[in-house]
Amino acid sequence: MDERNGLTVPRSLREVCDPGRLALLVYDMQVGVLRQINDRDKVVAEAVRVVDAARAAGVRTYFLRHTTLPVELMGVSQLRMWRAWQQVESAADVVSAFPPDAAQSQLVPELRPTEREAVVDKITMSAFEGTWLDIALRDCGITTVAVIGCALEIGIEPTVRHAADLGYMPVVVTDACGAGNPQAAQRSLDALRFAGDTLLTTVDEFCSVIAAR
Repeated sequence: MDERNGLTVPRSLREVCDPGRLALLVYDMQVGVLRQINDRDKVVAEAVRVVDAARAAGVRTYFLRHTTLPVELMGVSQLRMWRAWQQVESAADVVSAFPPDAAQSQLVPELRPTEREAVVDKITMSAFEGTWLDIALRDCGITTVAVIGCALEIGIEPTVRHAADLGYMPVVVTDACGAGNPQAAQRSLDALRFAGDTLLTTVDEFCSVIAAR
């Protein structure tokens, strides 16, 4: 640990991953999202390992879920985003891709939350924008957020950057993250590594560290 002005400033994964002050964010492990991930089974298996380790260590765990509004309630930014993602010519052609009750919007069976965990629905890429997540984490004294799930290049990078801006210490468990575009995902990891405020780790290392703590 470094020290400055009476503060301790962590350097290592072990120093930031105190299970009592750590939250695990499981990002968008939904049926319809995972259909777009080439190595779906590997990502799910690695995510399950992380979730199991977090549960064993008493780490607070939150599952993120992307949902969409009825098109009649979508605003300009939502219509623009979904026009691009659905590759349609006009906003009039946009459909609501992830209604809350639709089959494709549900979390995959391998990653169902327990009664001690929660699901955070969102319509933005950052898990912190417009949700109660930041309030809940701060109320529990959380200082570090570890993120797994998919897609790394779409929602995980903005969530991690937002977490750092809010004063959290972000950890990305890279091999428990999926991507729709591997090249874009690598650019995201390179950018996070360059910025320097995110720790990048592996499933083996992360599970070992929280078990030891």
